[in-house]
Amino acid sequence: MKISIRCLMLLIAMLLVPATEGRSDDIIAPVPGMVTMVDLGAKSCIPCKMMAPILEELEQEYQGKAAIIFIDVWHDEDAAKRFKVSAIPTQIFFDRTGKEISRHVGFLEKQAIIDRLTPMLEKQ
Repeated sequence: MKISIRCLMLLIAMLLVPATEGRSDDIIAPVPGMVTMVDLGAKSCIPCKMMAPILEELEQEYQGKAAIIFIDVWHDEDAAKRFKVSAIPTQIFFDRTGKEISRHVGFLEKQAIIDRLTPMLEKQ
């Protein structure tokens, strides 16, 4: 009985965790065929916390045009290795073919992100 309760609790927990909080190998980044910005940070990092509402706004504004993805590297250390991150937050911009176009380390204002995404979207 204890085992089935634990399994049920694990299943419920897995269903409640948003995809962007999963492991990086569960997250498709960069998104094939779409301009993508991947923000690698941590939920408890102060500059990352400052960027969270900006990323949420951009995710809504660019829905269907560009993918805005957050990966918590403290939760998923493999992502830091995969994307060769040495400090957080790090933003990586990929074109629609998956080629890295630019990278920035540290807090990035909304307009600076828009300024990087706009020319990439115009080239599509």
